[in-house]
Parts: sequence; structure tokens; C-alpha cells
Amino acid sequence: MLGCLLGTAVGDALGLPAEGLSRKRVAKFALGQDHRFVFGRGMFSDDTEHTLMVAAALAKHRGDMPAVQRAFAWELRWWFLALPAGVGLSTARAVIRLWLGFPPSRAGVKSAGNGAAMRSAVIGVVFGDNAEKRREMALALCRVTHRGPHAEESALIVAEAAALAAKGMEQAAILAELEPLVQTEEMRMRFAVLKDCLKEGMSVGEYAERIGCIHGVSGYAPNSVAVALYAWLRHRGDFGSALRSVIACGGDTDTVAAITGAICGTETGEAGIQRTWIDGIWEWPRSLDYIRRMADALASGNDHAPRYFWPAVLLRNLFFLAVVILHGFRRMLPPY
Repeated sequence: MLGCLLGTAVGDALGLPAEGLSRKRVAKFALGQDHRFVFGRGMFSDDTEHTLMVAAALAKHRGDMPAVQRAFAWELRWWFLALPAGVGLSTARAVIRLWLGFPPSRAGVKSAGNGAAMRSAVIGVVFGDNAEKRREMALALCRVTHRGPHAEESALIVAEAAALAAKGMEQAAILAELEPLVQTEEMRMRFAVLKDCLKEGMSVGEYAERIGCIHGVSGYAPNSVAVALYAWLRHRGDFGSALRSVIACGGDTDTVAAITGAICGTETGEAGIQRTWIDGIWEWPRSLDYIRRMADALASGNDHAPRYFWPAVLLRNLFFLAVVILHGFRRMLPPY
């Protein structure tokens, strides 16, 4: 539990300063090696926030799918009111539909974005021994914001990958378990190339190029999930190398790194994550302590979720937005 949540937060925070940059720009700015968001520290974005909201809903209601779906929908509603920076268009439209009275099961909009995949790893860990419940919950929570074969397929694959990572299975067995979840033509092509590239020992960057992500990995769900999967399988047990490799690809670096970090962290646990990357996260009120308490709540199964000082979120988000704007201006200057 803790490895999954910390891995998500670390990947998100480390990838955030490179968000939207091309592969060449990421290399020029030497990003992805340490925290560089604000004063040498890291902050996380909606990838981690949504994962923690899913975790809170699961901690409160566990296997009660309608209750978990409703709880997550309310988490999204209040999260949106706190003016988060960089809300995805599909997520924004879905939350507006929730506020307009659409039930959570019908609020999602048609999208092939990676918004549902980024928060699905924790579902795989919680229901690691229950494939039916894992599938049911991944689809239900995906459909609160995203509908469509690509988003749903990607959410299922990420949840399954995390469940398999928790078991430490061999690569061949992992591929055999994941392949039945591949349904769309787009993911089928990427999965076939993934298997070939693993056999050939290609780097994550080379794999990304083979599937068309030459300048950066986009937020298109099949691209984000395929590259995250490849990084995990290419660098089994090496959290740092997996994370650096996906950030070096450029593009939607915070989300791809968050998915990668979640799966890799599930496998390695906290001990496999670089201590400086964990300690370097600078967040409040959703602090590292809150993440640890959330992991404890999920593991205990006592139907409760830890609390945090919600009114502080708005102030935090305004500060976060100011830093994002400063990063935008910084990118106009020469590299470090």
C-alpha cells in the first residue's frame, strides 16, 4: 500500500517540472534527476491527489462499489471547488456534470485520456487477490470521469499491473496475465511492440519512439500506459532507473511517471524508493504523513480514512499555480 502511494507521489513530483517539454528540452534542462519544482523541493499534482481520493473512498467503503463510486464523486466535487491547477478537460467536464446532478455512474465523458489510468494502481493493490472486484472497481471509478474503450482498457491494465507487481511474478507470467486485457487495436499494436522490444533489450526511449512517441509521450491513454508498463518491465526492481527513463521521454511526464512510480513502488516498497526523493516532497495539507496514514487505513480495513485540514487546500493551490506560472517563464530562458 505504502509503496504504491509513495511511488505515485514521487513519480508525479519528479516528473512535474518536465511536464509538456519535448525530449530534447528535458535533456537540456537535465530534469528527472532530483526535485526541482520549488526551492529544490517537489510538489505533486492531480495524479497523486486523485489517487489519494480513490484511496479515501476505498478506505471508507472497501468492496461496496456504489458507495465507493459515490464517495469518490464527492471527493472530486470538492477538489474542483478548490481551484486545482491544470485540470484535464475531460475531468473538468465530468465534475461539472456531477455538480449539475448527474449520478456518478453516468457523469463520465467519452475520452481516450489517461486521467483514469493515473489513479488505478491503488485499486489493483487493494483488490490484489480478487480479480472480479478489481475489474468491477476499476471500471466503476474510471466511468465517473472517463468513458470509452481506451480509457477503460488503460485503467484495467494499470490496476492489473499493480496487482501483479505486488505478487512479484516473472515477466512471462505478467505478460500472459495482461494480454487478455488488451482490447483496442491501438493498445494491441503497442503491446506487441512492447514484447518485441523487451526481447531485444531496447531502452524505454527507443520503445517510445517505436510506438510513435518521438518527441514526447502524450496524454493519450494507450501511449502513457504502454510506456509506463515498458519502463517497469525493462527496469524491474530499479525504481530510479524506471522513473528517470520515462521522464527523459518528455511529454506528459508527471502522469506517466506517476503511473510508473505506482507500479514500481508497489513492487519495491518504500525501501526501493530513493530516500531523497521521498523526503524532498514538500506538501501540505496532503503531506507525507497523510499518505502514510492513508496506507495504514487501507491496510487495516477498518472502514475509515484519515482526515486533513481541507480549508488549507485553496491556499496551497494558489501557491502551486504561482509556481507553475513561474516555471512557464523559466522555460523561456536558456537551460541550467
